[in-house]
Amino acid sequence: MGKPTGFIDFERRTRPERDPAERTKDWDNYTLPLDEKVLQEQGARCMDCGIPTCHTGAMLNGMTSGCPVHHLIPEWNDLVYQGQWEEALKREHKMNNFPEFTGMACPAPCEGACVLGINEPPVAIRSIELEIIERGFKEGWVKPEPPEVRTDKKVAVIGSGPAGLACAAQLNKAGHNVTVFERHDRIGGLLTYGIPEMKLPYAVVERRVNLLKEEGITFVTNTEVGKDYSASKLHSEFDSVVLCGGAAKHRDLEVEGRELKGIHYAMDFLHANTKSLLDSRLEDGNYISAKDKDVIVIGGGDTGTDCLATSVRHECKSLTQFDIYEKKGDTRPDDNPWPQWPVIHRVEYGQKEAAAVFGEDPRAYAVMTTKFVGDENGHVKEVHTINVETSVDDHGRRVRKEIPGTEKVWPAQLVLLAIGFSGPEQGLIKELAVETDERSNVKAEYGEYETNVEGVFAAGDMRRGQSLIVWAINEGREAARECDRFLMGETRLP
Repeated sequence: MGKPTGFIDFERRTRPERDPAERTKDWDNYTLPLDEKVLQEQGARCMDCGIPTCHTGAMLNGMTSGCPVHHLIPEWNDLVYQGQWEEALKREHKMNNFPEFTGMACPAPCEGACVLGINEPPVAIRSIELEIIERGFKEGWVKPEPPEVRTDKKVAVIGSGPAGLACAAQLNKAGHNVTVFERHDRIGGLLTYGIPEMKLPYAVVERRVNLLKEEGITFVTNTEVGKDYSASKLHSEFDSVVLCGGAAKHRDLEVEGRELKGIHYAMDFLHANTKSLLDSRLEDGNYISAKDKDVIVIGGGDTGTDCLATSVRHECKSLTQFDIYEKKGDTRPDDNPWPQWPVIHRVEYGQKEAAAVFGEDPRAYAVMTTKFVGDENGHVKEVHTINVETSVDDHGRRVRKEIPGTEKVWPAQLVLLAIGFSGPEQGLIKELAVETDERSNVKAEYGEYETNVEGVFAAGDMRRGQSLIVWAINEGREAARECDRFLMGETRLP
């Protein structure tokens, strides 16, 4: 720790955001870099804790506390303060293959578990993390590092999201010949088509993918394993398989009128928009447009926020986001102590943008949709709702009670369902005869990752269910370790 009084001398500062009203006119990154002096001061705020909890990666009360990839956060914070940027980059890459992805799109559970955060604003870990890797690319320190020796083993990784990419990167380091299969036209999975350009630009994903190609990884796009490439061929051509296909089965909203036109899953909306944007800057028209429409986003999470930001850029007529829960407080409730993830009210980038354009926060709290009503052409025109109270019963289950007299009708020509995913798609799972758990996820123990089929492993959302990018990277890395052990009888992978 270079400055013992750093957390006293300097206030928390994170990457500044561009003006919310102005940035809705383009698709560029909504944040800006911090200058070097400020970053060094932010690194100085790291306290040299006796027992740092920022890198623990534990599940507490059903939420992530600390960093699942066990980032060496205190080390690279201090190195930044000391101005040793290249050494900080080495520490950063030691535990995380893709700090640029987590630096841009992770909710930073590390900051929620920061010891300083007990009674002060926590260290700006995510902002520092991102600036380290961006400086590394700018200075040319990030270079392809192909393995010196190759084995004769061939591994297929199914899915090119964060779990698949992390797994492939680690197996390639071990010298194996790795092929990554992706059913879409671009590599990246939800990194590419699930997170909008202004939050995680595709150029950032492509930059890393190009490095992985130079390191010797083979990528096969527009190929859905189990459909375009049979499972039997997979077994015959590869020594091992790692399933990293994500949890892409949408959770639906089964209410009256669900079949109406104009009601879409949020991920379909985001995927089509990004593909059209990358293909033609939206000139081909191959996307679901929110222009001049009253838009309702159902779901209060990050995906819902991304839908807000995208709809505003389409120049929608109005914008409302339904949150099934009541508005949270600005401080931790008594049953949510540190180092749990703080369950508090947050205003994210999409809500800021909607407020800048329409004059107020777009969220409506404790709202449950009861039915959709359509026009004479079968297109949605109204969303009917009622307010609810949510409680937890003796068995830990959420119970919702409708509040009479709170019924409301909302105009809507576009409804986006952002209520999560119920598990992985089952086609390839069944074809491979892989067992699933009670939630339909691929059954494989955490830390071991091998399925009931010898040589077939699973990691990320496909194994654990919908989760964070940083958990996917963690599982991809660890599944690579166990796959390497299976292939070679031992492993040096972490």
